[in-house]
Amino acid sequence: MSPQPQAAVGAPLSRVDGRLKVTGQAKYAADHDPVGVVHAVVVDSTVALGRITGIDTRAALAQPAVLTVISHLNAPELPNLDTPFERLLAFQDDRILFHGQPVAVVVATTLEAAQHAASLVEVTYDAEQPSTDLTEAPPADDPETYARGDADEALRSAAVRLETTYRLARNHHNAMEPHATVARWDGDKLTVWDKTQYVVGTQNQLAAAFGIPRESVRVISPFVGGAFGSALRTWPHVTIAALAARMTDRPVKLVLTRRQQYFGTGYRPAYEYSVRLGSDRRGHLTAVIHELRSETSRYETHMEPVLGIGQMLYTTPNVRQTHRSVPLDVNAATWMRGPGYATAAFPMESALDELAYELGVDPIELRLRNEPEEDPSSGLPFSTRRLRDCYRVGVREFGWNRRNPEPRSTRDGDWLIGTGVATGVYDVVRSAAQASVRLDANGTALIESSASDMGPGTYTSMTQVAADALGLTMRNVTFRLGDSVMPPAPAQGGSRTMASVGSAVQDGCDRLRQQAIRIAVEDEDSPLYGADAADVVVRGGRLHMKDNPAQGETYQQLLTRNDRGHLETLGTFTPPSGPARFSMYAYGAMFAEVAVDARLGLVRVRRMLGVYDAGRIISPKLADSQALGAMVGGIGAALLEHTVTDHRDGRIVNANLADYLLPVNADVPDLRAIYLDGEDPEADPIGVKGLGEIVQVGVAPAVANAVFHATGRRIRELPITAEALL
Repeated sequence: MSPQPQAAVGAPLSRVDGRLKVTGQAKYAADHDPVGVVHAVVVDSTVALGRITGIDTRAALAQPAVLTVISHLNAPELPNLDTPFERLLAFQDDRILFHGQPVAVVVATTLEAAQHAASLVEVTYDAEQPSTDLTEAPPADDPETYARGDADEALRSAAVRLETTYRLARNHHNAMEPHATVARWDGDKLTVWDKTQYVVGTQNQLAAAFGIPRESVRVISPFVGGAFGSALRTWPHVTIAALAARMTDRPVKLVLTRRQQYFGTGYRPAYEYSVRLGSDRRGHLTAVIHELRSETSRYETHMEPVLGIGQMLYTTPNVRQTHRSVPLDVNAATWMRGPGYATAAFPMESALDELAYELGVDPIELRLRNEPEEDPSSGLPFSTRRLRDCYRVGVREFGWNRRNPEPRSTRDGDWLIGTGVATGVYDVVRSAAQASVRLDANGTALIESSASDMGPGTYTSMTQVAADALGLTMRNVTFRLGDSVMPPAPAQGGSRTMASVGSAVQDGCDRLRQQAIRIAVEDEDSPLYGADAADVVVRGGRLHMKDNPAQGETYQQLLTRNDRGHLETLGTFTPPSGPARFSMYAYGAMFAEVAVDARLGLVRVRRMLGVYDAGRIISPKLADSQALGAMVGGIGAALLEHTVTDHRDGRIVNANLADYLLPVNADVPDLRAIYLDGEDPEADPIGVKGLGEIVQVGVAPAVANAVFHATGRRIRELPITAEALL
């Protein structure tokens, strides 16, 4: 078939759902109000470990408008979930596993009544001393390991050796929209409006929790106000809302408070990460040893893909890695933007920077000297790896060569000025997906898939792909998502949505366009009758000969004449099976300039530049939204974000937006992103690699390396605080 003209893909278009959002017409989970809806408020545990000895609900039940109080004392038994984790089930026993665990829920006809009644529920405990300190607790017995060569011997014989330990604080997602669920039962069928990045996953989880067929559960989530990974799984409050709705026979709305999100949902876990590097005098790496400890809950193990960077980013013949999880009396961790890779980039890229200064080699030159020709961990060729181009473009656009390489050599009044660089990498993740495509006789198209859009602009990017594949204008294409009755789609996480759902949309629209072309070339009344279908393209809703645009007709004319009210088909995408033929990753080079007050230790990021090898860019405007937002998130991780736990009782002491510091407008400098032209045809049919994760990886170490260049002080713990620099 002739390639379709590309008018929408690659254009910097505004979000198709933007007007709905800025005018308040987009309905998020908590905006839904089914007839008769009542309100639920969760009562949280005030101890971190032990057992409940009593729950006094008399004062709460005596309040006007209160319908019920549910706890393990009166909740029905839920089936065991068939999952790889010991998921926390709501109100199934008297055990307390972490501070803030749901112990009861109050349901009332008004939110205010539910909130007041929840404050009157008195819970008594037989409390034990919790273990919540990563540095003090013993690790689990089954570490994740990797090895190639003899790293210990290579390190002993290395001409240059470096041994350092880095620490990363726990981070919480803190998206604008709080987690919320509205649940309604109609007989044995459950409808849930939920904040979720995985519509089908929530459907499956609720079906398992209540022992009903998955077809009896409908999950609706058309808009998500940010999530960054926090909505990738079904947290206890979702089940609690559905349980309360069943027990009261009323629709129930449950919205977590900002404080409750710190223990009601997950987080990026804290890490202690030791790195030992060995190299020759020219900086060629000969050995790398990684030893990690990360926090996890005692009732459920969470292990991120944190070892990948150390295995494949640089040419290193001898590598040994050990990742030990440390079970603690805390709630479960989860994925957060750039999971694993963003974490590992800080110690790895900081250590490379330290080695560069030890050797007197430019940090970029050191990385170039260790650029592999093939994946060192697998021996596979890279589908594309254009890190050299990322560095080259970044050096030119950032003005890297204008820097004085000597630490603490550049000043602007009281401010010490420094620049830093770091590499980013994230693997290409693809999953099976489907999308239905319907073309109506009026020349408009509807595409549906149960995907999510937590902010990257899925509505828009899918509309762009569909518009070009069908040969329609953007205004004649509607893409819908976020409903479990639609064709299945994977979770919106791991940068997989564009590659997976986008490829399914492309497939379905290609099929439908070709179906229409076949009808035309076989229709004696069509101007295209008898033409070779391979020579027909569609532009602006009009089928015509590629070399003779005047010869053709519109979809509307074709379908009307053939008495077709519509055409429809199902697009699918399934990742290749069998052994991998290529190593597939997205890459980035991150540059940062900081200013550090020489007397006060305050750090201000002045400018940042990211250069990315991320395959085909469907929408540059949406890509900038992703990249610049990730830079802001990386500034937070580098300088501000830190969850603080009181180890005496397991309480998170800064569970609010006043004390958990996040970047605000005054913290955000001049940000710029550049995307290398090209695509990755090995990754997926539309040539994308995914962008949402890679843009977070490497930001924090670039800032940390810039702080060292400015001050001459190497800070190996995130976030970097003024106290650490004084």
